[in-house]
Amino acid sequence: MLLRILLSSFALLMILSAGTVAQQSSARVSRQRTGAVPTAKDRLAPTSQDAAIAAALKEISAAQIRHAVEWLASFGNRNTLSVEQPAASGHGVAAARDWIKSEFERYSKACGGCLEVALDTFIEPPADRIPKPTQISNVYAIQRGSDPENSKRIYLVTGHYDSRNSDTLNTTDPAPGANDDASGTAVSLECARVLSQHKFPATIIFLAVAGEEQGLNGSQHFAKMAKEKGWQIEAVLNNDIVGGNQTPGDKLQDLSTVRVFSEGVPAAATDKEMSMLRALGGENDSPSRQLARYVQEVGSKYSGRTFHPTLIFRRDRYLRGGDHTAFNQQGVAAVRFTEWREDYNHQHQNVRTENGIEYGDLPKFVNFEYVAKVARLNAATLASLASSPAPPANVRLLTKQLENSSALVWEPSPGGLAQGYEVVWRDTTAPDWEVSKRVPKGETRITLPMSKDNKIFGVRAIDTKGHRSLIAVPQPER
Repeated sequence: MLLRILLSSFALLMILSAGTVAQQSSARVSRQRTGAVPTAKDRLAPTSQDAAIAAALKEISAAQIRHAVEWLASFGNRNTLSVEQPAASGHGVAAARDWIKSEFERYSKACGGCLEVALDTFIEPPADRIPKPTQISNVYAIQRGSDPENSKRIYLVTGHYDSRNSDTLNTTDPAPGANDDASGTAVSLECARVLSQHKFPATIIFLAVAGEEQGLNGSQHFAKMAKEKGWQIEAVLNNDIVGGNQTPGDKLQDLSTVRVFSEGVPAAATDKEMSMLRALGGENDSPSRQLARYVQEVGSKYSGRTFHPTLIFRRDRYLRGGDHTAFNQQGVAAVRFTEWREDYNHQHQNVRTENGIEYGDLPKFVNFEYVAKVARLNAATLASLASSPAPPANVRLLTKQLENSSALVWEPSPGGLAQGYEVVWRDTTAPDWEVSKRVPKGETRITLPMSKDNKIFGVRAIDTKGHRSLIAVPQPER
């Protein structure tokens, strides 16, 4: 008996000793890896809420979203090619266009004319899914920023209001398009309804495009138009299939999350930029990836554990595309929101029942409470971006000398809203920023006791209320 007790005590001692050694070894590895052990206050932590933004999010209504989705579905078939049907008929894409425009105008009236409502109309030439020249109209509303200097910065939310059934060219049979993409259009509309009642230093554009199902035609035209006009669009949130599809018996749908897709290698990168990207290992730090991470941070701040974005590090779903791609091609940071699990019986299908299975994209399969959560995440992101300072300019990582420390320098954030800066970093294998450090007011330089070989760095601006800008990743300066 005594021998068993002694053996048990010895075994326990060995386990505890092994645990201590493992902890010490882990600490040594951490110090070797980072070059310095961050204090608790330095570790990246959720930032505090803006009370005004939090209050605005409570105004987003699932009932309003249901109203929008059901209205759009009521137009029968919103195929882009149905534009020849007169809007007065209440059927087709032209009728949907006019209704969306009237909704934006109604919101503008409610805020004393704060929205500039317009159409971006053009003729799309024949293509694979467009048999003859076709008129396409994008509908948008601009909420100008309240600060003259910062109003140049634009943040945009969009969804596509055209629909289709099994036949891309069919303009007569029902194509309700409730989830694809009345749900995304409803997000844009609801963000406009709620955020137009508030003021932000930067500008927000609420957009609904057509021609998506024919080849992203509407978004391509709008993105090119914006670039030609010199609009400073800094972020685009595209919502496409965000209805939280409610197929009876489907236990794999996850209503606690929405996927956020973002490109790694920028579509608009030049050969020189691509060469530098490969040299620096920056494939995971495009502007779109920083936008996706911003969405994630905003989600943790305003949605908590009940609803969160899941970042997918792909431009879009596997071998597929969406309207954000057109903005990526113009060099704009853009991401796509899509529900966790698509149901292809309710997507691009004729409305019918076969072998007891219901097909068709009907409103009854949309979870309006889920869409409202997606809208709140979009609205929180838009409001946070439009309230924040501009990112710091010309951020550089000094590389003239070989050294084990890392020196970053930058120019002040344009627009005058920044009251300080924050440097963030992470391991090269980490998907998200891990550590942050505040820089004293007035300083635009910092030297960190860690090797640039082992870390990815970024810098962002902060205002007096704690609003943070998008993160700027430094370029090397020799």
